[in-house]
Amino acid sequence: METRLIAATSEGIAEAAGVLRAGGLVAMPTETVYGLAGDARDDHAVARIYAAKNRPSFNPLIVHLPDLVAVGRYAVLTPEARALAVAFWPGPLTMVLPLREGAGLSPLVTAGLPTVAVRIPAHPVARALLQSAGLPVAAPSANPSGRVSPTRAAHVMAGLAGRIEAVLDGGACAVGLESTILGLDGPPALLRPGGVTVEAVEAVLGHALVLPGDPAQPKAPGQLASHYAPEARVRLNATGARPGEILVGFGAVAGDLSLSESGDPVEAAARLFHLLREADALAGPGGAIAFAPVPETGLGRAINDRLRRAAAPRS
Repeated sequence: METRLIAATSEGIAEAAGVLRAGGLVAMPTETVYGLAGDARDDHAVARIYAAKNRPSFNPLIVHLPDLVAVGRYAVLTPEARALAVAFWPGPLTMVLPLREGAGLSPLVTAGLPTVAVRIPAHPVARALLQSAGLPVAAPSANPSGRVSPTRAAHVMAGLAGRIEAVLDGGACAVGLESTILGLDGPPALLRPGGVTVEAVEAVLGHALVLPGDPAQPKAPGQLASHYAPEARVRLNATGARPGEILVGFGAVAGDLSLSESGDPVEAAARLFHLLREADALAGPGGAIAFAPVPETGLGRAINDRLRRAAAPRS
């Protein structure tokens, strides 16, 4: 794949918006760092984000939106969230809010959680792209997982050229530091420090945040060992079903369901959360699900990370 470098003109923004609407990936500038943007409703597009970054686990992704009306379509805005939005949006603040019922986002974006991380970026190019595309955009930093976050288009090209469709060149990022993330599905908590200070947030809220290390600090999304496991028992690396099990196949291992009959890890990632729910429903109360082996390479690492969490003993 040839990655196009697109100038941030009106024509270039329209071209990049077309790529997103077609299910492609575009690196876009924000005021923090460049983000790797894809349609947050499209399972395959989101799976490709993980594949391009070689991300080792399915952690929640931040959904970028153009305005507060759009945020309200996908998240439930609490009074505290509205106050923070007035103070800091557009800007480098991400809020983790309850997911609105029927929001239509890919479960890969939320990692199967009942919450969604949302942000309204301030960068004019990002805002123009979001308006032009007319869709919710999932956008983690546009760099291979574990590498330094990119603040220029050249940084993105160095890390992701050949893996994504386009880079929208909006110049250097002004902040160069990822957004602050707040958990607002319970007592307001700092999940990640960033471009908005704790002191500024607390001044708006009128009380202290729950900080990392506090006894009341909730686990960051996706970190619990058995996070969001199905009701059924889960067995991994199965080449056949035992009596009473629903077998989820992969590649040459056929099953009642299949993550990917062709052994495509991107297709498997796109179908993972949907098939976890479907297999759980088929297994029924007290049932069991067996998953065929998925190679521990590339995107397979992220798939296996999630499956190990699903199979972990319950407390």
